[in-house]
Amino acid sequence: MLASSWLIPLLPLVAFAFIVFFTNKRPKLSSYLSVGAVCGSFVLSVPVLFEVLKNPITSEFKFTWIDLQGFTIQMGILIDPLTAVMLMVVTIVSMLVHIYSIGYMAGDPRFSRYFSFLSLFTFAMLGLVLANNFFEIFIFWELVGLTSYLLIGFWFEKKVAADAGKKAFITTRTGDLGFLVGIFLLVSAAGTFNFNQIFHQIEAGSISTGILTVSAILIFAGAVGKSAQFPLHVWLPDAMEGPTPVSALIHAATMVAAGVYLVARTMTLFAASSSAGLIVAIIGAFTAFLAASIGLVQNDIKRVLAYSTISQLGYMMLALGLVGLTAGTFHLMTHAFFKALLFLGAGSVIHAMHTNDIWKMGGLFPKMKITAITFIIASLSISGIFPFSGFWSKDEIFAVAAEYHPIFLLVAIIVAFMTAFYMFRLCFVTFFGKPRDKHKFDHAHESPKVMTIPLMILAFLSIFAGWLGIPWLAKGYSSFVFFHHPHHAEPKIWLMLISTIVALSGIGLAYLIYYKGSISAEKLKEKFSFPYKLLFNKYYFDELYQAIIINPIMGFANFLFKFDLGIIDWLVNAFGNFTLFISNVKEWFDTNIVDGAVNGIAWIFKKACTGLRQIQTGYLSNYILVIFFGILLIILFKIA
Repeated sequence: MLASSWLIPLLPLVAFAFIVFFTNKRPKLSSYLSVGAVCGSFVLSVPVLFEVLKNPITSEFKFTWIDLQGFTIQMGILIDPLTAVMLMVVTIVSMLVHIYSIGYMAGDPRFSRYFSFLSLFTFAMLGLVLANNFFEIFIFWELVGLTSYLLIGFWFEKKVAADAGKKAFITTRTGDLGFLVGIFLLVSAAGTFNFNQIFHQIEAGSISTGILTVSAILIFAGAVGKSAQFPLHVWLPDAMEGPTPVSALIHAATMVAAGVYLVARTMTLFAASSSAGLIVAIIGAFTAFLAASIGLVQNDIKRVLAYSTISQLGYMMLALGLVGLTAGTFHLMTHAFFKALLFLGAGSVIHAMHTNDIWKMGGLFPKMKITAITFIIASLSISGIFPFSGFWSKDEIFAVAAEYHPIFLLVAIIVAFMTAFYMFRLCFVTFFGKPRDKHKFDHAHESPKVMTIPLMILAFLSIFAGWLGIPWLAKGYSSFVFFHHPHHAEPKIWLMLISTIVALSGIGLAYLIYYKGSISAEKLKEKFSFPYKLLFNKYYFDELYQAIIINPIMGFANFLFKFDLGIIDWLVNAFGNFTLFISNVKEWFDTNIVDGAVNGIAWIFKKACTGLRQIQTGYLSNYILVIFFGILLIILFKIA
C-alpha cells in the first residue's frame, strides 16, 4: 500500500487537468470532479496512516531521475509518522474546504477555474509532504507559492486582491532565495539531495558545524517566508482579499504549515546546530507576541484570524527551535482543525452579512446558531481551554518552553492571554449584544448545509483531535511522532493550571469589556491612544517597508527607466548621425574613388589607343623605313 502513495497527490492533479481541458464550461461537474479527487486522496491516506501505525518505520520509494558522473538525483516518496499525520491533516482540511466552497462560491463566474486552482494547490501540498529530497521538495514548495498567488488574487479585477497576490508571491520569494542557497550549500557538502542520506552524514559528524549552522539558517529563511514569521509576516494579513475558503486552506493546514513542516522534516539539521535552533525559537517567540498584540485591536474578522495564524505559527516555531518536534507538530495538527473552522465560520458570517467589519455585526447567535456554536468551540480550543484540542497541544509547548528557559515560557503565557482575549472579543462582538446594522441583520441567515456540515465536522475535531496527545497515554501522539526517541516534556499539573487560569482571564476580560460593558472600550482606547494606534497600524511595518525598501527600489527603477530612455535616444541620434556620415563617405568614395578609377583607366586606354592609331599612317615607305631601322637595331644589339 505504501508504494502506491504516489497516487495521493496524483488524483488532484488529474482533476486539475480535466477541469482545465474538458469541464471548464460545466461548473457543477468541475466542482464534483475536484471534490471527488480530494476525497479519493483522503481515502488513500487512511490506510497509509494505519500501515505506519502498525509499523512506524521510515519507508522510502525512489527512482533515479538524473545520473551524472559522480552525482545522482533521485525522485521518490518518503513515508514516516510525520508524513502520515500531515497527509491526513492536509486531505481532511482540503476536502472540507472543497465541499464548503460549493456553497460559498456558488454563482461565481469563474467557478470552474476556482476549483481547478484548489485541486492544483492540493496536489502541490501533498507532493511537498511526500517528497524525499530537497530537490523535489523545492519544486513543490514553489508550486505551492504559485498556486497560492493564483488563489489569493482570484478576484483579480479588484486591485487590492491583485496587489495582495503579488505581495504574497514576492515576499515569500524573498525567503525562498535563502532556502535555495541553503540547499545548495548543504548539498555541496553532502553530495546528495536525499533527506535520509544527508541526515545520516550529519549524525555521523561528516559535515562541519559551520556549514550546518549557515545552511540551517538559510533553509529556515524559506520557512520564515511561507509561514509568515517576522520579518516576512506582512503578506499574510493582506492575503485575506482572496475568497474565505482559500483563507481557510492557506492559513490552516497547507501553505503556512509548509514552513513548519519543513523545519520539522529537517529537525536533524536544526538539532545539530544549537545556534540555528535558538534563532528559530527566538523568531518564533517574537512573532507569536508581535502578531497576537496586533490582533487585539483589528476590526476585520478575517484579519483578526490572520494575525492569530501568524501568532500560532510562532508558537510552533518556538517549540521546534527548542527541538520539541512532538509539541510543534502536535500543535500544527490541532491548529489545522480549529483554525480552518474559524475561517470557515467567518466565511459563513460574511456570506450572511456581506461585510468583514465586526462593528457592523452583533446579535447573530439566534439567527446563525450552528455557525456561532462551532465558532465558539474553535475559539475555546485556540484559547487552550480544557478539554479542547488546543489545550493539550499548547500545554505541550508550554512544557517544552519551561524545560528550556523561563523567558520562553513567559512569552508563551502572555501570548496565550492575548489569544483568549482577542478571540472572545471577536465572539462577543459578532454573535452577542444588539445588532449594529439593522438592515444587514434583518437579511442575515444560517448558511446552507453544504457549508454548515464541514463546520460541524471541524468542530468535532477541534474538541477531540487533541485527545490523541494526552500526555498520560501510553501510545499517544508523542510515541508516534518524535525526534530520535519517544519523549515529550513531562506533564506538569501546575503548568496546566496556570495555562487554564491565563486563558480564562483573557476570556473574562473580553466578557467584561465587550459583553457586559463594565469596562469602556472607548475610554481604554483614549487612555492608551498611542499603543492602540501603534497596534492598529500593525507597528507601521508596511509603511516602514514602503519607505526603506519599496520606494527606493521603485525610485531607482524609474531613474533607470528614464536614464535608459535618454541613453536610447542618444544612441538612436548618434546612430542616425553616424549612418548619415557613413552614407556621405560612401557617396564620396563611390564618386571619387570607384567612379574616378573607372574613368581614369578609360582615359588611359583612350590616350593609348589614340597614340597607337597615329603609328598606322597607311604609307608603305614609312613601314619599310621602320622595318629597316628595326633590323639595324637588332644587328647592333647582336654585335654589342
